[in-house]
Amino acid sequence: VIAEGTHVLGEIKFFGALVIEGEITGNILSQEGGEPSLTVLDKGLVRGEIRVPSVLVCGRVIGDIYADKVIELAAGAVVEGNVHYNVLEVAKGAQVNGSLVQGISEHGSAKVSTTADSKTDQQNRAFEPVIDSTSDDDGFELSKKPA
Repeated sequence: VIAEGTHVLGEIKFFGALVIEGEITGNILSQEGGEPSLTVLDKGLVRGEIRVPSVLVCGRVIGDIYADKVIELAAGAVVEGNVHYNVLEVAKGAQVNGSLVQGISEHGSAKVSTTADSKTDQQNRAFEPVIDSTSDDDGFELSKKPA
């Protein structure tokens, strides 16, 4: 547990579960073995890249997240970076200021589709998911990126 009021500067490598209520400036990486998980609580802040199989964000992350199992974004979550996932759960009110990229390779990077034709691929990249907390349904809208 990284308690509220604690600021850690540097890369963190861990086994098991890590809970952050304080602030981390640096990358967070899980070690192989067991079932590593990371929880960033409401007052937690991470400035850096996260590479952990299971991630729950209730607080704020400034950096990319890579999770080969699941990422959960709670209602108060704010992610300023790209989210690379296999399974994504997003609560109404969560914010993602970046891209959502489905599929993680064994090396922790996004899988690239080689079967999509370039025109369709360009059209798909022209749309970015935006979470709208005022929406009546599931909270998602697609908005065209400015040129």
